[in-house]
Amino acid sequence: MNRCAGRRLDLGVLSPETYVATDRALLECREQGLAPDTLLFLEFARPGALVGFHQSISQEIQVAYCRGHGIPVQRRVTGGGALYVDDGVFGWELYLDRAALGRADLGDVAKLLCTLAAEGLRELGVPACYRPRNDIEVDGRKICGTGGVYDGDALLYHGSLLLDFDVERMLDVLRIPAQKWRDKAIVAARERVTSLRSLLGTRPTAKAVSDALARAFSRGLHTDFAPGVLSQAEQAWRERTRLEIASDDWIYQHDRPETETPVLEGLYRCAGGLLRTALSVDARTGRIRQIWFTGDFFVHPKRLVADLEAALRDVAVADVRLAIERFFGQYPVEMLLLSREDFCRAVEDTLAPIIGGTRVAVPGVGA
Repeated sequence: MNRCAGRRLDLGVLSPETYVATDRALLECREQGLAPDTLLFLEFARPGALVGFHQSISQEIQVAYCRGHGIPVQRRVTGGGALYVDDGVFGWELYLDRAALGRADLGDVAKLLCTLAAEGLRELGVPACYRPRNDIEVDGRKICGTGGVYDGDALLYHGSLLLDFDVERMLDVLRIPAQKWRDKAIVAARERVTSLRSLLGTRPTAKAVSDALARAFSRGLHTDFAPGVLSQAEQAWRERTRLEIASDDWIYQHDRPETETPVLEGLYRCAGGLLRTALSVDARTGRIRQIWFTGDFFVHPKRLVADLEAALRDVAVADVRLAIERFFGQYPVEMLLLSREDFCRAVEDTLAPIIGGTRVAVPGVGA
């Protein structure tokens, strides 16, 4: 197969504002044919919070904490969930032509590019693999989240790889359902997320990581990404974009009040132990936004909890039992004195105030 010519950009440390402005500028330049296929690497100098394009700042971020500690908040051009960034987060990005990938569905693109990124991480000695829908994991723990967006025939797809992980600061910045159980939330987060430092015993350099990823993407995409720089047109585009990106009109464009996403907490005791449930619900749509399970129960594999949480995200409250039963029907699991019915009842008990209409009215749910 003939190889294509591409460009590699090592931009070093960027602020959240410059990061978002760069994404938008390069995507638009690629769509207009002003930029080649590009593989870009970047880092973050200081703490920041990034929300997905369609998310509400007030519902995803601890705004008062961020303002009080000088932590900037920005809105990405891509969808997906809220993200805490600092110098432990390493970013990789691809700007490609849609036709060159031979795939139109973003889910197929995610599988391809996450698989290639995982191959790069395996060169570093980390047994990484793709986890649907758009994550990279190691032994069931997330190490890299990804997302993408099309602009005409151009694709931006990027990932946020954890070189290190500051779980306490992440819980300060992001609005997590289990926030009130801080000690348990810290343990739970460490069970769900990992970093290269944790896995390798030392933090690899940005160059070692970028070189490994570049080799994997080059092989898999049949593209030679030669070192390059931003063109004058791209730099000018980024500067024009930065003015809009910095405005509240951009950052808070989809903002909705925190009260529209109540956080519910519950305890369910059964023969298999204690199931503690924390979840947030979108009161406007009647869907679960996030859910966390913790407790003293025993399940195998351990990743079952994280996978069940992912399966219940964005599920209608009225369909939660069906979703849990469907999940366990397709998932091989061993549980000690614990059943799928216990998970159903734990979630339903937690949701009872909503279903009964005593706390907040959810459209289409309850009497």
